[in-house]
Amino acid sequence: MSEQKFSIKVASFEDVELATKWAEYEGWNPGLHDAKLYYQVDTSGFYMGYLGDEPIASISVVKYDEGFGFLGFYIVKPEYRGQGYGYQLWQHALMHLDGCNVGLDGVVDQQGNYKKSGFKLAHRNIRFVRKGGVIESIEQADAENIKPLSSLEFNDIKKYCAAFFPADRQAFLKGWITQSDSVALGYVENGELKGIGAIRQCASGYKIGPLFADSADIASALYLQLICHVSENDDIFLDVPQVNDDAVKLAEQFAMTQCFETARMYTQTEPDIQLQRTFGITSFEIG
Repeated sequence: MSEQKFSIKVASFEDVELATKWAEYEGWNPGLHDAKLYYQVDTSGFYMGYLGDEPIASISVVKYDEGFGFLGFYIVKPEYRGQGYGYQLWQHALMHLDGCNVGLDGVVDQQGNYKKSGFKLAHRNIRFVRKGGVIESIEQADAENIKPLSSLEFNDIKKYCAAFFPADRQAFLKGWITQSDSVALGYVENGELKGIGAIRQCASGYKIGPLFADSADIASALYLQLICHVSENDDIFLDVPQVNDDAVKLAEQFAMTQCFETARMYTQTEPDIQLQRTFGITSFEIG
């Protein structure tokens, strides 16, 4: 370990932007506006570790309420790994979520270390990818039921999404579905919202998330409309919970292939959320 002093500070927005850049280098492929949207959720929930004046490690421990938080952006610069800096940062940051049920999406090879810190495996998440949108899908998708989310009442959107996350995150949701470089759609049948989907531009290609729907057919219709907004040269990514067989089948149906996976883990009981209606996870970094 270096003789320089290791210190930990609450991260500034500039630090979060740097951590997002590190995530890009790691191949996690964050969205263009993720840093701003994540930081606004909990401005005290991001930490940066410094060796002297150099930032070398990051972590996010976003606290949604007194009962639930989510850990992400746990990154140590490659040249400083294996020297204990990351673990110091981990221990310090988790104090911010003391008493909370904490969730994370961790890389599989770190699962053992997370278990040692009290995390228990809930299920696997799989990232799928395909090349390019499908222009001819416009006619196939159930377009008459699909509306821009901006044309719907936000309270209806908030109410619908409440079943898919264990804490209220109204401000985050509002920012997420109105962000630049994205498209957000809802599926409405007989005046009732039965599905939502969003696609955003990322460091590489586009990522769908969330994709929540009351049935596989509704999820498919939303998926087809979302990818119509992507050129044939761009990659499209979709993160699905493996425990939802219909979500895996949807990805495979549209010629998507597995490219990455994570372990969803929690420190306490797995939350009662609608995984069987989750066809696309909002974000590995923030839940």
